[in-house]
Amino acid sequence: QVQLVESGGRLVQPGDSLRLSCAATGRSFSTYTVGWFRQAPGKEREFVAGINTRGKLAGFWADSFEGRFVPFRVNDRNTAYLEMHNVKLEDTAVYYCAADARGGSQPRHRGDYGYWGQGTQVTVST
Repeated sequence: QVQLVESGGRLVQPGDSLRLSCAATGRSFSTYTVGWFRQAPGKEREFVAGINTRGKLAGFWADSFEGRFVPFRVNDRNTAYLEMHNVKLEDTAVYYCAADARGGSQPRHRGDYGYWGQGTQVTVST
């Protein structure tokens, strides 16, 4: 079992970059797949990107985010990250990390993940 805490969300301007963190407690975090989701006001929670345990092939994305958003992890720190580049107004949302015990998978649906953080707010505004 793992517990997840996101941080790093803040107010940024279009074109900026920022890094979100997902700190995990509990054993065997390195064996979990970590997914990043976001939920904008009035919209469904959507999958953004994830990082599993497959080494250099570990990252996976929803189609519209590859190239701008970069998921990675530092297992020694029990932390996963989402780097966001060239942010846009429509990136404003609460961002959540989630963990799936199937470390080698590429889950893209909410129901695939058993553990969730509380979310961190990212606001993109001029």
